[in-house]
Amino acid sequence: MTDLLVPALYAMFVWWFTTGLIVWLDGLPVSTYRWSMAGATVVGIAALYALSQTAYDPTVAGAYCAFSSAVLVWGWIEVAFLLGFVTGPRREPSPPGASDYQRFRHAVGAILHHELFILAAGVAVVVVTLDAPNQTGTWTFMILWAMRLSAKLNLFLGVRNRGEDFLPEKMRHIDSYFARRPVNLLFPVAVTAATALAAVFWAHAAMPHASSFDVAKYVLAATLLSLAILEHWFMVLPLSSTALWKWAMRNRRKPEPVPLPSASIGPIELATRR
Repeated sequence: MTDLLVPALYAMFVWWFTTGLIVWLDGLPVSTYRWSMAGATVVGIAALYALSQTAYDPTVAGAYCAFSSAVLVWGWIEVAFLLGFVTGPRREPSPPGASDYQRFRHAVGAILHHELFILAAGVAVVVVTLDAPNQTGTWTFMILWAMRLSAKLNLFLGVRNRGEDFLPEKMRHIDSYFARRPVNLLFPVAVTAATALAAVFWAHAAMPHASSFDVAKYVLAATLLSLAILEHWFMVLPLSSTALWKWAMRNRRKPEPVPLPSASIGPIELATRR
């Protein structure tokens, strides 16, 4: 039981603390953003190097280090986006009354460079861990990537809670690309698929003959994926996740309302939103 509990608690703490740290950095004065970005870049590059080393360490410690390193690389990407350094060519809100297609084009323009940054970082993670026995870091990064892409699509299609309180002032125009509705057609598909994969990870971790390394890597991945699923549910339930990071949000002002697009959203194929 301890073999399952310890990595699960570790993954939960890393998820909670790193998210809060990024939120806290976002809420600092704009004059600090360059220093935060410089620090995140140093940490991100160091984490990539750590991934290249831990990839050949198929031990429990290696699994923890690879997991942590991948989260730090992802944190570098998030800091670059939320501080406004790597976003996209469009920096204006979507105009009221824009059609779904126009709003989608505007949204892509607002995050294009960010998506390319994620792609480049993902390639780097795969390259430095290619054919290595410890793939925990690669799994971690891919889970974060897939679930963040799912979250972006769900936000665009429309959810109850859009998390606008987490956006720093200079990035609040991003909220104008999102729709607000109780739920959308993609949500149950994404959550069901993620839940099925999480169940597979948990099942592998609970196998009686699994090695300590296998238990650690599967529990870390399963816990992170389960937390991402929880974040998805926060988007549609009449609950707010801000209480989890209240300590990190004390240094920011309440966001001003952003005009919402007036166009209604009907059933939309996922393929048309890529």
